[in-house]
Amino acid sequence: MIENNIDAEQYIYENTCHSVQEAASAANASPKDIIKSICLIDNNGNLIVAIVKGADRVSTSRVAKALNIEIPKTATPEEILDKTGYICGGVPSFGYEAIFLIDPKVMENELVYTGGGSPYSLTKISTKVLHQINKGQIVRVRK
Repeated sequence: MIENNIDAEQYIYENTCHSVQEAASAANASPKDIIKSICLIDNNGNLIVAIVKGADRVSTSRVAKALNIEIPKTATPEEILDKTGYICGGVPSFGYEAIFLIDPKVMENELVYTGGGSPYSLTKISTKVLHQINKGQIVRVRK
């Protein structure tokens, strides 16, 4: 973040932030402020990251329709590490090569918390900056 001059704050906690509840508790924030990066793989091996609010689930059929592709599969923990450089449970919503899809509900918040690179960290970032740096397409991907 410093290297690329990204306006965001990273926080490291003693407890894990793997679940939405854990993340909200660690950040002393509402679960509505937590977003998830769901990693998917298309038939060509490309990484697709569907970004939704913490309580929402991703619809792979909506992702497929948005990108005009066959339904992608959920990435394995090994694929996530290989394609993002981060372990499952700490993947940020930016900072690596992927096709990013941002659900419109995410953009309703001014600030959100996303993965911070490990299960023990979060990054607080404005949704405008997030959208700008990951060049995500804003499209409904939640169920």
